[in-house]
Amino acid sequence: MQEKEFRKLLDKYLNGSISEQELEVLEKFKAELSSNQQPYFKNEAHKNTVKESIWTAINAQTRNPKRRKASLWKVSSAAALFIGLLTSAYFYLQNSTSNTPAVLPENAITLQLENGDLQIINENGQVEVLDAQGQIVGKQDGKSLKYTGNDSKKELAYNTLAVPNGKTFELQLSDGTVAHLNAGSSIKYPVQFVKGLHRQIFVTGEAYLDVAKDAEHPFIVSTNGLNVRVLGTQFNVSAYPEDETTEVVLVEGAVSLYTEAEGYNTDKNVYLKPGFKGSFDRTKNNIDTAEVITSLYTSWINGKLVFRNMTFTNILKKLERHYNVTIINNNTDLTHEEFNANFGNEPIENVLEELKVNYGIEYEILDNRILIE
Repeated sequence: MQEKEFRKLLDKYLNGSISEQELEVLEKFKAELSSNQQPYFKNEAHKNTVKESIWTAINAQTRNPKRRKASLWKVSSAAALFIGLLTSAYFYLQNSTSNTPAVLPENAITLQLENGDLQIINENGQVEVLDAQGQIVGKQDGKSLKYTGNDSKKELAYNTLAVPNGKTFELQLSDGTVAHLNAGSSIKYPVQFVKGLHRQIFVTGEAYLDVAKDAEHPFIVSTNGLNVRVLGTQFNVSAYPEDETTEVVLVEGAVSLYTEAEGYNTDKNVYLKPGFKGSFDRTKNNIDTAEVITSLYTSWINGKLVFRNMTFTNILKKLERHYNVTIINNNTDLTHEEFNANFGNEPIENVLEELKVNYGIEYEILDNRILIE
């Protein structure tokens, strides 16, 4: 139920013009609110403010002397029916107008706000992001979410953007840094960076970052036990939970790599130059470097898939994330085999057929599952 509809039904209820069918809708809405156990209020002050606004609307119905007697029972009845629920209704409706249902739709992009609430990001939508004080701090336009800068913030407050399999998304932080998130990835970041503190974010999965230059505030990406420290640069970081190795590929600028256990130390940290990849092996707790062709690691931004000397197991994981499918490999002989392949922005049927033609890989598609024979 939308807020406009709710107000209309409440008004009809108070003036006695509500139909039986409309009353059933209102009672059903009441039942839905009663069964929803989520915390709806920021604090007691917020709850009282909402109550007062509702009482104002109810009292307005009894100002006409001709209707006062007839309305008194309706007011008390309305209080009994709604006062315990209206604050919940208010928050429920606010979420409803911003596309936040009680049950999250499958495979949805979500934004967790600083108070813990989840907001659905519709890829074709336009949504305003509010902070705890109700101020607009960001705006979504389609597949991009941009935060605005504000030097007045004194404390850090975080949002978390999660992108499911089969989708990508672009995020611009309050300092102008742009992050491209790959499928199956999430990023936790400050709503506003605070002057005098490092700019630190947390990435799970894969992201390509174009970091805004700020010599006074180093930018730190923390992911799977590895920290990447920069001042302003472009690089790709890949750190999915199932991967034993976290990879950082530097496109432009300079970065230093260090483990969370080691900490930042200019004498001990590993430095990358453009065109190099740093690989952090979590099992061995060491970082290796190698020169690479950076475009092979950043092609996903344009919807492409490029595999170079990659094991069949890792290829299947990337295909699952990219196309949001489940792949079952029944051919264990292929598990550790390495392959090379390039794919554009094309259906997975084309990808599988090319693997079959070039490498003799047999497969069967069953709805959203793929069986490798």
